[in-house]
Amino acid sequence: MERRLAAIVCADVAGYSRMMGGDEEGTHATFKAHRSAIYPIILNHGGRVVKNTGDGFLLEFPSVVGAVKAAIAMQMLMAERNNHLPADRAMQFRLGVHMGDVMADEDEVFGDGVNIAVRLEAVAAPGGVAVSAKAYHEAGKHLGAVLIEAGSHRFKNIDEPVHVWTWEPAGAETTGREIRTSKDMSSLAAQYRTAIVGVLPFANLSDSADEYFSDGLTEDLIHALSLQSFYRVLSRNSTFSFKGNQQSTRLIAREIDATYLIQGSVRRAGSKIRVTAELIAPESGEQLWTGRYDRDMGELFAMQDEITTSLSAAIAAEIYRAEASAPSRSPSNDVTAWDRFLKGLSHYYLQTRADFETAIGLFEEAIALDPTLSIARAYLSLIQVQAVQFGWIKSTRELWAASMSHAESAVRLDPRSSFAYSLLSYLHAMEGHFEAAMDASQRAVKLNPYDMGARGVLGICHLVSGEHRQAIELFSVAAQQGNSDPRYRWAALNAFSHYLLGQYDASLSWAREALYVNPGHLQVLALRTAALAQLGRSEEAVKAVEVLLGHFPQFTVERHLKNFRWKLPGDTAHYRDGLLKAGVPLGEPVYGIEAVASNIRALRPAGRTRPSQG
Repeated sequence: MERRLAAIVCADVAGYSRMMGGDEEGTHATFKAHRSAIYPIILNHGGRVVKNTGDGFLLEFPSVVGAVKAAIAMQMLMAERNNHLPADRAMQFRLGVHMGDVMADEDEVFGDGVNIAVRLEAVAAPGGVAVSAKAYHEAGKHLGAVLIEAGSHRFKNIDEPVHVWTWEPAGAETTGREIRTSKDMSSLAAQYRTAIVGVLPFANLSDSADEYFSDGLTEDLIHALSLQSFYRVLSRNSTFSFKGNQQSTRLIAREIDATYLIQGSVRRAGSKIRVTAELIAPESGEQLWTGRYDRDMGELFAMQDEITTSLSAAIAAEIYRAEASAPSRSPSNDVTAWDRFLKGLSHYYLQTRADFETAIGLFEEAIALDPTLSIARAYLSLIQVQAVQFGWIKSTRELWAASMSHAESAVRLDPRSSFAYSLLSYLHAMEGHFEAAMDASQRAVKLNPYDMGARGVLGICHLVSGEHRQAIELFSVAAQQGNSDPRYRWAALNAFSHYLLGQYDASLSWAREALYVNPGHLQVLALRTAALAQLGRSEEAVKAVEVLLGHFPQFTVERHLKNFRWKLPGDTAHYRDGLLKAGVPLGEPVYGIEAVASNIRALRPAGRTRPSQG
């Protein structure tokens, strides 16, 4: 047994016994779903789970700052998860935090340090945190949140009184309630958010006992979509009055002044649940998008979150597309910054070299007309970087500096845009500013937990830092739930992470996906040659290099690698090795397939011969 100084967090659920009395299975499933949701917060702050109890858990942190920050972050997430639920379904934790001497025996911890944390949890308000004075004085100067002095308390079996400081959601910088009820989520001026989205109550096609799920899913989707700054989302009160109403969607849309309507249904059969949804342009009656989600009931809350995330990711991208192709709604004939931006967006979605060039010009016009239009700056920054990666425009320091400037301006002008923060994170990652990239990415995820793009960009931060397994996990989820959004290239990024792990077959599979969408993607064409060479598939590597140089005759390894600023030198060396094995020119470009084949023969170890083509 050893003694050590540690920060301890104790948690339990307020009113757990009452909730279990009403619905044992549902309460237990909900508790497990909440616990799974906050688990990454624990890990991100360096903590570990010492013990899970029926209605709570005990955590140990090496840093008291990490412990208090994690406790506040957990409660803020819980406030978000609870905010739109009926009062009888909301589950609130109470958290106690103390720093002190503990005894450790294998994975367990004991002693007064633990006992005081347990007692503190009992005095915390539901949804709040109680912190001992000892922990507060160590951590206080490092916290962004405000804690309130709550006086001294005497606890059972604790000799000395404990001075307590408390935090509650109302004292946080941004609470879940504020996020959901704000009518102006964004600094993007109201006249630019011309699209109005109404989410009609999802129809419950099962037993009336399942009504709470269809209503809860509708409310969660309203919240998830409202976190986007591109359009306005009508509140629950505006659309729930139409529940069960057989009125036509066109009439409903006119009554609530909605540009787009979302409607859907929920059907349960045993342990299976099916959710269908569609996005409608009610004036024309056109169905812009439809989706179906079949899931096992499992942990109900987690499943509801997963469906909400999938729905919001798919629908948000389709609204962008629809707005980009919609005729101007400007009341005058004057060309506005928003007109120019939307016209540029319509070209961006066509994803050709010529359309990219046109879109860049239109975004620049929009910014000239209105320098405060943050979203135009964000897209100009994005499209310039993507055009470089596709090999459509030349990479220069001036271009990267301009892209960074636009991204920084987009964040400053619209500080609640997860997209702007994601873009800024990406540029920092590409420039090798690893800490700045991670900070911006985490801000993006916090601003919109449903934004799969933000989570994928967090994966990019892991990729450039050499943490490829974490990157692959995030890219894969983003690809599954947000794969129709051209702003993000998850297949290409997955291909790189698999390559750097030495998983060349998987790298080629993802490269194939990326090239299906964009056959001339410079970075993916180069990566494919390296992966084929590492697998010893020399003939295919020769052909892949021929395709690469056919698209980009001036391509060389040295010139290409100037665009990569990965944290681990070994990752860059690994990629360089594959390119050279494939026969890609090192310095001055080599023209012609015979010259490439000659390079490969020169690099092949002695005694190895080319496989027969027969």
